[in-house]
Amino acid sequence: MGTKRILDAIQSPADLKVLTNEELGILADEIRGEIIDVTSQTGGHVASSLGAVEIILAVHSMINCPHDKFVFDVGHQAYAHKLVTGRLDKFRTLRQYGGISGFPKPSESPCDVHPSGHASDSLSVAYGIAAARDLTGGDQKVVALIGDAALSGGMAFEALNSIGQTQTPMVIILNDNEMSISRNVGALVKHLGAVRASSQYRETRDTLQERLEHFGPAGKALVSLGRNMKESMKQFIVPRTMMFEQLGILCTAPVDGHDIGLLKEMLAVSLNAGVPVLIHAITHKGNGFAPAERDPETFHGVSAYDPVTGAIKKKPATAPTYTEVFGKALVNEAKADDRVVAITAAMQGGTGLSTFAKELPKRFIDVGIAEENAVGMASGLAVGGMKPVCAIYSTFLQRAIDQMIIDCSLPNLDVVFAIDRAGIVGEDGPTHHGMFDLAYTRMVPNMRVLAPSNEAELVSGLHTALALGGPVAIRYPRGNALGVPLPDEPETFELGRAVTRREGADVAILAFGSMVKRALDAADLLANEGVQARVVDMRWVKPLDADAIRAAAETGYVVTVEDGVIEGGAGEGVLEELSRMGMTPATRVLGIDDQYVHQGKPDLLMHDLGLDAEGVAAAVRELMGR
Repeated sequence: MGTKRILDAIQSPADLKVLTNEELGILADEIRGEIIDVTSQTGGHVASSLGAVEIILAVHSMINCPHDKFVFDVGHQAYAHKLVTGRLDKFRTLRQYGGISGFPKPSESPCDVHPSGHASDSLSVAYGIAAARDLTGGDQKVVALIGDAALSGGMAFEALNSIGQTQTPMVIILNDNEMSISRNVGALVKHLGAVRASSQYRETRDTLQERLEHFGPAGKALVSLGRNMKESMKQFIVPRTMMFEQLGILCTAPVDGHDIGLLKEMLAVSLNAGVPVLIHAITHKGNGFAPAERDPETFHGVSAYDPVTGAIKKKPATAPTYTEVFGKALVNEAKADDRVVAITAAMQGGTGLSTFAKELPKRFIDVGIAEENAVGMASGLAVGGMKPVCAIYSTFLQRAIDQMIIDCSLPNLDVVFAIDRAGIVGEDGPTHHGMFDLAYTRMVPNMRVLAPSNEAELVSGLHTALALGGPVAIRYPRGNALGVPLPDEPETFELGRAVTRREGADVAILAFGSMVKRALDAADLLANEGVQARVVDMRWVKPLDADAIRAAAETGYVVTVEDGVIEGGAGEGVLEELSRMGMTPATRVLGIDDQYVHQGKPDLLMHDLGLDAEGVAAAVRELMGR
């Protein structure tokens, strides 16, 4: 039997309160070991979770969850939180099919306050919880943990403004690690960098204990500071944190976010201050695991890896990823047209734009975690005569639907939305699946929507989108493409024209995007049973090919297949066309029913959804009464 760990005895956050700071430090090392051991097999958000261990232990040592509320921003740093809230025995199922989520999930634990997964929302959620507490006469402590990159999001600034204005008591911990997924950008980063570099930061570790003792354990002095911010806050904060002071939020000098004792002392005062307090904690992504410290971007979200060397255990790729194909194609388009500009929201590597940024830096823009700003800026670039391409994950583009509608589509501007990670993405689960983009792009006037079925179609689809003018969305999945040869010269697609990939007179399967391959595989299964299925690569979600739909209806049976929500999706668009034509074939719309989809390998999830080849074939049989 191995040596008994402190971690094995932790059943709930209450167990942390009996541990000394030295024991909590040992526990932090054990937690890091557990995270590395498990994620080396399952993959996961390694660097961010390793960097937040001491903060999480300090917070849980000082509050009483689930009565008190600990709100995470994004939540990909919450692995230590899961381990000390009763999920150690399930931790090896992290991000796996039927296992626990990689993000906070209220159905898993009462200590998980909300299903975080997107950035910049924690302060609004925490503020609402604190406001509800005050309205109902409660006494819950409220702590929000937000990263420096997430703080750049507009929603976070809006919340800071409200929190400072109302002086609602709560604690904000700013986890400042100088990284989001890609390197942080923007004026706020420069501001925080100046804070980190100040001489007072270097003095903090030696003097903070004395200052805290001067303020007293009840935090009475901090209360008075909060009521007289203009004068007395300057005695406590670093001068360059005036931004937070002017918002009405008491802000500490930067402190070592890996010093549990120091963090507990700060929390002891801040939790009793009676005003909103921001604790500025400096941490290191990947702390305690050298490979993640050296390359935090790779270890932000990583597949299985060697727990000693950090080498990624990837299967040999038979084809490039769709993201890689897009990135190379966009570079080629930009070299041929100096009006093409690439925009991303803190996802330079994730959206395949690293080569673009290196080769065409003047036409590359990273706005940080601020999708609304990205799309709004794209509209301005288009007004100025450029051809902006917004490369954003499907799930994150949801945050900028208003800007897509009003700023880009209403004036019919030349903006291309390159929607990566469309459809089912796998282990990140419901907050990251790209389930909704077919519906939210299809509903917008002036928008044209392309769904390439393979990497060659993606190259030509991008070329077509840039050539068309006006707003165009092109959506493509995560992962490796099909291995189809890429065109030497991209094709310009005819607007609204589908392509028949397989002839058949018994039933027609109208497939969109990545579902074309599954529809073809389903047709093979049906052929073995004597059913000849026509498979149509619809290519365009909007406008739909009315001629292809009419021809499909003439078979008497029409099945549509998409990897998005059914409500408002492409299949419903086909039904609308059939209604306008007055045609009434037997129909079946396949897609994602009115549900959220949990985490797991995409193939397993697609099987559950009835969207693999077997599921499509079964739907055809049922429709035909076979």
